[in-house]
Amino acid sequence: MTSENDSLQQLRSRINTFVAERDWNQFHTPKNLAMAMIVEAAELVEQFQWDTPTESLALTPEKREAVSHELADTFVYLLRIAEVLNIDLIAAANQKITLNAQKYPVDKAKGSNAKYTAYE
Repeated sequence: MTSENDSLQQLRSRINTFVAERDWNQFHTPKNLAMAMIVEAAELVEQFQWDTPTESLALTPEKREAVSHELADTFVYLLRIAEVLNIDLIAAANQKITLNAQKYPVDKAKGSNAKYTAYE
């Protein structure tokens, strides 16, 4: 997949350099980045739009590449929003997992797709 030299910090640095070289920081407001991320997420959804659940798991090499590009686009915009707002995504994700563990206790949520409000 990726080498040991690839890290989130290195990727952020590469993206920041890419953006700075093109003088795009002026356009990278949280609003614009969030909108762009949603557009890319929609393009990801489009890759699976008419697939059955089984088909969505069995990607051709061409479709896998297209999906990977849309995932990457979405990920890059997510990283840019976090960068602009100075949010540590790793810390935020860990905090959210802790909160979700409280909302979805194993004894109630295991094997269920019900929203946590159904447990109350």
